[in-house]
Amino acid sequence: MNLSKTNVLFMAVCTGLIVANLYYCQPLIVLIANEFKIPEADAGTITYLTQAGYAIGLFFMVPLGDKIERKKQILMTTFASVIALLIAATAKSFLILQIASLLIGITSIVPQLILPLAASLSATEQRGKVVGTIMSGLLVGILLSRTLSGFIGQVLGWRSMFYIASGICLLIFFVIQSKFPVNKPQFQGTYGQLIRSLFTLIKTQPVLREATAINVFSFAQFGAFWTTMVLLLSGEPFSFNSATIGLFGIVGASGALAAPLVGKLGDKGNSRIAVGYGCLLILISFLVFYFSIESVVGIAIGIVFIDIGIQGVHISNQTRVYSLLPEARNRLNTVFMSFSFLGTAAGSAYGLLLWKLGGWHAVTIGCMVLSLLSLAVYGLTYKSKK
Repeated sequence: MNLSKTNVLFMAVCTGLIVANLYYCQPLIVLIANEFKIPEADAGTITYLTQAGYAIGLFFMVPLGDKIERKKQILMTTFASVIALLIAATAKSFLILQIASLLIGITSIVPQLILPLAASLSATEQRGKVVGTIMSGLLVGILLSRTLSGFIGQVLGWRSMFYIASGICLLIFFVIQSKFPVNKPQFQGTYGQLIRSLFTLIKTQPVLREATAINVFSFAQFGAFWTTMVLLLSGEPFSFNSATIGLFGIVGASGALAAPLVGKLGDKGNSRIAVGYGCLLILISFLVFYFSIESVVGIAIGIVFIDIGIQGVHISNQTRVYSLLPEARNRLNTVFMSFSFLGTAAGSAYGLLLWKLGGWHAVTIGCMVLSLLSLAVYGLTYKSKK
C-alpha cells in the first residue's frame, strides 16, 4: 500500500513530538540542580545519559524493525517512553532521574522506526518527498523543544515538562494505534545475525559508506555551530539571556519547512545532486557566520542556510540509503544514523575546542574545513550515481 497524505502528516507530527524528548532536559538543568542541591555540572550529566541512551537504542533496537512487525515495535517503544518520562517526573533522587534519562534516550528512537516504515510504504517516485516531510517534523521537534521546555520549566517547574511529555507520548500511542499501517518484516535470521549484518552492510554497500561519511562531516558542523552559538550570543556585544538565545531555534525551524521541497527535488532527479548542493550551502553558511560576529541578521541568515543545507544532505542521502535494500531498511538506517549522531557529538567537542583556541572565527574556519572534507568525499566518490 502507498501512504496517504494524512498518514504522512501523522508520521511527521509523531516524529517531531517524540524526538523532542531528547532535548527537553537541556534548559532544565539549573532548575534540577537547585532542587536536588547539586552542582549544575553534575546535573548536566542527564543530557549525556539521554544521548547515550539514544545511541544504545539506535544500535540495538532499530535493527529489530527488519525482524518484527514495525507498527508493533513502534507502539511498544512509545509506551515505554511514557513510562520513562513518568519516572523522570516523579524522581525522588537524582540517581533515579539519571536512570530515567537513560531510558528516555533508549525509548526515543521511534522517529528512526517511523522513517524506514514510511520509506517501505512509499512509491519509489514519492519516497524522497515523504522522507522530507517526516524529516521536517523531526527537525522542528529538535529546534523548538528547547524553547518549549525552557518556558514550561520557568512557569510550571521542571517536573511539569516531563508530565506533559508523557501525556503527549500517550496521545501519540493511540494515534499510532489507529492511524499507522501494518508493515511485515522480511528478515528471517536470528538477532545475532541481524547485528552482524550491520557490519556486512558497511562492507558491501559503497553508497551507504559514502552517504554516511558525508553525513558525519555535515552533522559535525551542525553540532559545532549550535554548541558554540550559545557562547557567542551570551557574550559581548550581544549579551543575550537563554530565553532570547532559544528564539533562534524558531529561525532554524523556519528553514526546516523546506525539507519536503528538498525531498521532492531528489525525486525529480538524481538525489546525489541535491547532496552536493547541500554541502555547498553549508559551506556558504559558515562564510556568512564568519562575517557575522557582531550581526544578529547575519547569524539568522546563516542559520536558515545551514538548516536547509543539512536537510539537502541528510534527506537526499537518507533517500539514497533507503533505496539500496528494501528488506534491510532498518539496519541501513541504524548504520547511517548511528554514525551521523556520532558526528554531531564529535562536532560539538570540536567546536568547543576551536572556541577555546580562537573564538568564533576559529569555529567558522574549522567548520569550513569540514565542509571541504565533505565535498572531497563527494567528489572522490562521484562514480556512485545512485
